[in-house]
Amino acid sequence: MENSLEYNTKRTKLIIPEYGRHIHRMVDQLLNTENKEARNKMAKAIIGVMGNLNPHLRDVTDFQHKLWDQLHIMSKFNLDVDSPYEKPLKNIIEEKPEKLLYPQTNLKYRFYGNNIIRMIDIAKQWEKGQLKDALVYTIANHMKKCFLNWNKDTVEDNLIFQHLEELSEGELKVNPELLPLTDASEFLKARSKNGNGPKSNSKHRKRNNRKRY
Repeated sequence: MENSLEYNTKRTKLIIPEYGRHIHRMVDQLLNTENKEARNKMAKAIIGVMGNLNPHLRDVTDFQHKLWDQLHIMSKFNLDVDSPYEKPLKNIIEEKPEKLLYPQTNLKYRFYGNNIIRMIDIAKQWEKGQLKDALVYTIANHMKKCFLNWNKDTVEDNLIFQHLEELSEGELKVNPELLPLTDASEFLKARSKNGNGPKSNSKHRKRNNRKRY
């Protein structure tokens, strides 16, 4: 009895686990078939079984192409059959994506975020004029919104101007003709409207307003 037991740790690793071990064994049997005509018939039969396992994808464009690619992958690209599609290249399939780089900048004012820093760097490169003034004003306005989202319920515009000047190394200042910035109450109203403001105590009030007999 002990000799008949087969543990997963002793089994070969499944290339595409979603298809299960039986499909992989069918592919192994396909590879061991010497007659090419028989291999072609077996390959089509295996494709049919693979398709039956995913009936909801039958109407998807290039579904058959995907099945044939997966069959080649499970055969470790050693399958020699008359496929209706071009055989996928191993080096392309196994090519690893480039490592995703995460921003490692140490922001002094983290509540503004990296996007604000990028916008400031871009604004510093623009030539003086109305477009740059409008961009700087937009940046300052967005900084005020970020400040209110993560810090207090109110903030003076002068503090935003100080932070803008500091983060831009003294190169950016809001044009006085465009002032003032959007009032803090407008940002707070929008925050409450979107469900980010203080929770309503309407249930509590209803409870207290009940008539007592």
